[in-house]
Amino acid sequence: MNPPLIGITTKRQTSTYGFPEIVVGESYVQAVLQAGGLPLLIPLGLPEDQIQEMVSSLDGLVFSGGGDIEPKKYGAALTPKVKTVAPDRDRVEIQLVREAIDKGTPFLGICRGLQVINVALGGTLYRDILEEHPKAIEHTYYPNWPWDHLAHAVKIQADSLLAEILGSTEVQTNSLHHQAIKQIASDLVPLAYAPDGIIEGVVLPEHPFGLGVQWHPEWLQAHESMRALFRKFVDEAKGAREA
Repeated sequence: MNPPLIGITTKRQTSTYGFPEIVVGESYVQAVLQAGGLPLLIPLGLPEDQIQEMVSSLDGLVFSGGGDIEPKKYGAALTPKVKTVAPDRDRVEIQLVREAIDKGTPFLGICRGLQVINVALGGTLYRDILEEHPKAIEHTYYPNWPWDHLAHAVKIQADSLLAEILGSTEVQTNSLHHQAIKQIASDLVPLAYAPDGIIEGVVLPEHPFGLGVQWHPEWLQAHESMRALFRKFVDEAKGAREA
């Protein structure tokens, strides 16, 4: 039996030689491989019809982390705290979210990936948590901390899909973001929270598998609960293909 084909979103950067590149962190690739999936990197610059065709060929989608979403996508103004905006990435990923929902394709959103799912469905973001959330704790543990540093606890709704997968109603997570969900999209249900009330996990009900988390489980693969998250996602992608 062939492994399920898992698309992973990418970003643009410039190489040390000055050449443009389309890349994704290897940690995403390895997490999908170890969970039994076959990773495929999704390039940017695709026209709408090719995005539709690509999603039809995939068994699952990982929306990876990265830079900030352009604020006008959720009705807000640009501020100095918003950096590394990539309009083409926003365009491609927002369409990927909507195509995945339309086609019933399982998906997992990670950090920015959770945020883009929320924006694609009509939600908004804190452009900078510390500036806009009056009781915020620190969420930006980079670049002076290891990416697998366990920064704070996340409380997970009991009897939820996420608690079932992780095997607990509280986990310690890394924290590598300065933005987060402000107004959650009406189609999403929050499942997990940081100590300051920031939403750290969401689900799209009635979808075969539609989860998003604000932390980076691909950097926490030493922990069984985080491996279990990728295994469950890949298993659901395999099941959706067979169905």
